[in-house]
Amino acid sequence: MALIALAADKGSPGVTTAAVALAAVWPRRVLLAETDPAGGDLVYRSAAAHGGPLNPNTGMLSIAATARRGLVPDQLWDHVQPLSGGLEVIVGLGISEQAAGLAGLWPTLGRAFASLADSPNAPADVIADCGRVSGDSPATELFPHASLVLLVSRTEPEAIARVRDRAAALTAKLHGGPRGAGSLGMPVIGVVLVADTNNAGKLASQVNDMLVHAQTGARVLGTIADDPSGADQLAGRRRGRLEKSLLIRSTRKVTSDLYQQFGAAWSVPTGPAGTDLNGHAGAGR
Repeated sequence: MALIALAADKGSPGVTTAAVALAAVWPRRVLLAETDPAGGDLVYRSAAAHGGPLNPNTGMLSIAATARRGLVPDQLWDHVQPLSGGLEVIVGLGISEQAAGLAGLWPTLGRAFASLADSPNAPADVIADCGRVSGDSPATELFPHASLVLLVSRTEPEAIARVRDRAAALTAKLHGGPRGAGSLGMPVIGVVLVADTNNAGKLASQVNDMLVHAQTGARVLGTIADDPSGADQLAGRRRGRLEKSLLIRSTRKVTSDLYQQFGAAWSVPTGPAGTDLNGHAGAGR
């Protein structure tokens, strides 16, 4: 199984929406972790399985209080809350100042996320919402332990230029230098575009060519529909057939493509997985 880290360079391209959508349709058991040092969003936008609000003190904040004594992967489940649809989450910090409590612990957290696959009781993939990683975000210390680092970007020219430069910087940091067209390092660095479905394929091809030409070491690995209505349904702010939304349909395609390209490197699932996409997204157990 795998740690998949999602991040953005600048602005709000929809990292949290992409992370929740991916987790909602993930074909194996998955844990969604809000690891943005600036703070998480799920505690404000999602309901817990019991119908009430999520507890902001159970998640990254409680991990910060206990991980200095060591963190065995199975202990992650002590800090998990289920959403109303069943998706299991580690809710993020409340405010950026709380990130000081995790100083020095990010590599420990990365190892625990990546090693959750080896849990004798409850193995799972982890999808980590790392937020914006411009500058010296400590969340990048998770990346060496990831199987995939996915940079989420919109398609405006300035956004594409930033994701190109961020991908190149991450390649230099994680792989030691630029990569040619036939060379992908580990962790794989990919770009997921949030785009209008009418021209998503053309844009993906153009951006991919640019990434290859610039020797960024990254590739476009998929496109997620720019679907505000679907995003509102995913967050529980709007009713509708979420499974029929452009957001979820496009995310299923991204997930399928990721497994086709990289799934052979991940272990065989050990337990059933499912989704409940009616109202609130989640992976049912």
